[in-house]
Amino acid sequence: MVIDTAIVPVAGLGTRLLPLTQAIAKELLPLAGKPTLQYVLEELWLSGVRRTILVTSPAKSTIADCFQQDAALERHLQETGKPELVEQLWSQSPAAAMQLETAIQTEQLGLGHAVAVGESLAAGQPVVVALGDCVIDSPSRGGVVQRMIDLYDQHEADIVIAFESVSPDKVDRFGIADPLSDDSVFQLADLVEKPSPSVAPSNLAVAARYVFSPQIFDALRSTARGKNNEIQLTDAIRQMIHSGARAWGVQLETGERRFDMGNLESYTESFIHFALADPRLREVVKRAGREAGSQRETD
Repeated sequence: MVIDTAIVPVAGLGTRLLPLTQAIAKELLPLAGKPTLQYVLEELWLSGVRRTILVTSPAKSTIADCFQQDAALERHLQETGKPELVEQLWSQSPAAAMQLETAIQTEQLGLGHAVAVGESLAAGQPVVVALGDCVIDSPSRGGVVQRMIDLYDQHEADIVIAFESVSPDKVDRFGIADPLSDDSVFQLADLVEKPSPSVAPSNLAVAARYVFSPQIFDALRSTARGKNNEIQLTDAIRQMIHSGARAWGVQLETGERRFDMGNLESYTESFIHFALADPRLREVVKRAGREAGSQRETD
């Protein structure tokens, strides 16, 4: 089955990045020369997604506007002899052919609620869910999302989730897999939200990418509000698994890495990673690092 629709939640307030996120949505924070969300959309495009539903809030309803062609700007750049800058614009990305739609989440009621808001536009189709503030850097075309879609089709799955290995002392920050095997692709017995290290069934943490059958929307409708009065996506997933849904996990491969814009520390690490991968910025970052090291030695 072709899965060509994604739901990308982008409604979060970004409170852990204040005051930065008073000025700019965290999904638009720059990573080297591009906004974070552009990396996510390009990743989805390479995996075969051709239509993305951005679930946003009234205060962030203009996010989609950042991914529209600006003909006046392009004309100005051409007329002023800067055609090389035109090549760097979103309109020149292959992913610019993607159909973008917006659904408004009027209340901040959790990730599960954000996914549910996209139901009417999903129109009864299976969907990829990709968090708009997390980028998966992959050396392969299509990356983990393509492998997840293939697995969904191969095994007639209801749920496929991407996982990454984390150190045991960090398992209490994530949803953690209870896998039925030690393989890189495995059936999922359960998903445990933020367990303590002593009871965690593994060190495989959810890596911000999911594929769901339309059953997820039924599960979300019957999921009670949990912590902070929110509808938790993990609770809906567990409900499906315990009701017999076919659930699979896919580990990130060697060379694949998740980057999270959730706080200032992880955002800074992400920016440096992508800047080092950009030929225009690599030497600038290296030089700044050397100068900072020299300065510390003289302090």
